[in-house]
Amino acid sequence: MVTFIGCIVVLILGYLFYGAFVERVFGVDREKSTPAYTLRDGVDYVPMDWKKVFLIQFLNIAGLGPVYGAIQGALWGPSAFLWIVLGGILIGGAHDFISGMLSVRENGASMGDVIGKYLGNKVRWLMNAVLVVLLILVGVVFVTGPAALLEMITPPWMTYNFWVTVIFIYYLLATLLPIDALIGRIYPFFGACLLIMVVGIGGGMIVKGMPVPQITVVNLHPKNLPIWPLMFISIACGAISGFHFTQSPMMARCIMNEGYGRRVFYGAMIAESLVALIWAAASLTFFGGTSGLAQALGSLGGPGGVVKDIAFKMMGTVGGILAVLGVVVLPVTTGDTAFRACRIMIGEILHLDPKPIANRLKVAIPIFIVAIILTQVNFDIIWRYFAWCNQTVAIFTLYACSAYLAKNARFHWVTTIPAGFMCSVSFTYILNQPIGFNLPMSIAAPVGLIAAAVVFVYFLYYLKLIAQGTVVFEPALKVDGQ
Repeated sequence: MVTFIGCIVVLILGYLFYGAFVERVFGVDREKSTPAYTLRDGVDYVPMDWKKVFLIQFLNIAGLGPVYGAIQGALWGPSAFLWIVLGGILIGGAHDFISGMLSVRENGASMGDVIGKYLGNKVRWLMNAVLVVLLILVGVVFVTGPAALLEMITPPWMTYNFWVTVIFIYYLLATLLPIDALIGRIYPFFGACLLIMVVGIGGGMIVKGMPVPQITVVNLHPKNLPIWPLMFISIACGAISGFHFTQSPMMARCIMNEGYGRRVFYGAMIAESLVALIWAAASLTFFGGTSGLAQALGSLGGPGGVVKDIAFKMMGTVGGILAVLGVVVLPVTTGDTAFRACRIMIGEILHLDPKPIANRLKVAIPIFIVAIILTQVNFDIIWRYFAWCNQTVAIFTLYACSAYLAKNARFHWVTTIPAGFMCSVSFTYILNQPIGFNLPMSIAAPVGLIAAAVVFVYFLYYLKLIAQGTVVFEPALKVDGQ
């Protein structure tokens, strides 16, 4: 239990101290008007209180990853705690805060446009294409996952397909309506469900004095799968996730003051790390270690069954239902804004005015047609590609953040070093895994490290060009009169 409580304390201290350091590195301007006011349109640019913006940002980024990913990652043992805590503070928090604030500075520009500004137009178009695919995949994954969970706790007539239909209808409304008309109103209720889940599971372990394993760096995976790089891909959203930057521009268009940036962007990442920590610890403790957890994942039908079993046995029927609803909230409140972000991004590429609902429908309907078709594809295949793509996208974001910091003569290493680390993870994973090149780890690991080192050295050269003033940066999102 000391390990669990200690990890919570470190996460809080990380927000207070390292978060403040990253904030100083970026250099927030509390006197500068934000896009919520300068571009206010009543649809996407809407000033909102920071507490509501934080809640929406947190629910937007915290999908199934910090629950399902943490449960799968716990198979490697308590070393998962280290990755969640240190990754969330040193990598995920810096990634989310600086990229979110970059969007604020760039008139609420979407991820592809911000990355394109700082890494070049070729990267801009590549990222726009990749992100559209990623966002649709996220939406699909976060329809099927919560639908399966809801089917477990509802009457028999509420089948899996029933819940898929209900969730898709909600997603369509959330994609089309002004952000404060539905998302801003319903998210406080979702947040309450999530709070019950976090307090119920995390607090229950503390009150009952459950024996959470002490932190070790020993590989305890029942099948002896390597920690590097598999654990760093399995536990994505609880430590670092490129998907987060696809969501941040929506809140960058609503935040009322740059001074709230650390609370919203860095704070939401730390909150997500806390959720991941709770589920990693609960799954290890409840099933008596990695072998018991592996057996439970097999007998209970995967992470969804594990979630239900832990929730109902720890909190009873009523509490278990509320806890499962808290888990359902995570993917539902991420899937809706994934589709919304996709609609915004495609609309900007096509230069469509978002105010007329007809223009929003022109983009939204094709997106949902593709998504419905993809629900028929094997979930495991979609999830694996999503997990790798998610961490790979984070690399581009981190390097773009470093380019911005270097351009402004600031300490770029807070994102450059994490970018190099994640690059080695991504290269090694895709070289080793069956969804990639299926090379043995003895080849994939050194080749992955060498490839990451080549990219790292080239990027340092790019930063040198920035310092010399030979790289020209255009606005990420051009606005009339600017």
